[in-house]
This record gives sequence, C-alpha cells and structure tokens, in this order.
Amino acid sequence: MLNVNIICVGKLKEAYWREACAEYSKRLRPFCEFSIIELPESRLPENPSAAQITSELKTEGAKILSAAGSSTLFALCIEGSQLSSEKLAEKINILSVNGISAISFVIGSSFGLSEEVKQKADFKLSMSAMTFPHQLARVMLCEQTYRAFQILNHGKYHK
Repeated sequence: MLNVNIICVGKLKEAYWREACAEYSKRLRPFCEFSIIELPESRLPENPSAAQITSELKTEGAKILSAAGSSTLFALCIEGSQLSSEKLAEKINILSVNGISAISFVIGSSFGLSEEVKQKADFKLSMSAMTFPHQLARVMLCEQTYRAFQILNHGKYHK
C-alpha cells in the first residue's frame, strides 16, 4: 500500500481545520497509509530581515527533507505546475505502478520553502495562482488526495 504524507510547517490552530483533515484522513485509510507530519515553525521577529528568513527557511528545509526521507517529494510552491484533479490522480498512479512506495507533499511556512527543498523536489505543484492560508491549503490538499484515490478507484465522489 502506498504511503502518502503531508509534511507541513506549523500546526492547525482552529478545530474546524483539524476536523476536516481528520475526516479526509479517515476516508483515505482504505486506499493508502496516510499521515500528516507537522514540523515546528521557526520563531522570527516581527519584521525579519531577508537573511533571517533565509536562515530559518534553511533550518525548516533540513527538517522537511529529514521527514521526507527517500519518498518522492512534491513541493507546493507558487512556481510549481498546476494540475487538474485527474492529472494528479494519474501522477500518483504512475508513481505507484512504477514501484514508488512513498510520496510526500510539502507545505512550507508563511515564508515558503527553502531552495534546497525546491531543488530536491521530484515535482513542484501549485494549487492555484491565488494565495491561500496554509491551513486551508492543507485541507485542500487532503481533499485532493482523497479525490485522486476516488478517481483511481472509480468512486462516485468525483463527478
């Protein structure tokens, strides 16, 4: 069974975001080993300098890459490619058929992802040209992962 991880920087503060992620996690159990890995967000001053941001992104990046291990890495970033739900399902299926046992989607902090994470990524994915709060992006990614497995298994969820 494919292992699917969402590695994210920071915790979900509101109960409704946590409940939404928990619901999709429950729905994904028949299809994959699904987990959400929350990494601590770096503490920066109110108005951090570019150097401080870069330094913290590197620190977060090292933690992200350590958590991802040898999994196929999808970095969510603005410069990534946008995929339809069907194309995401197809990409997951191709990886699985080709013997990939683990994939990790990565959501960075409010400052994004380090260049190291982006360079190591097997695929850069953009959810939209619009900007979303990280909490909502996590829920959307959980939903799209569930939708992808429904598509692959010819479920009724995707219409």
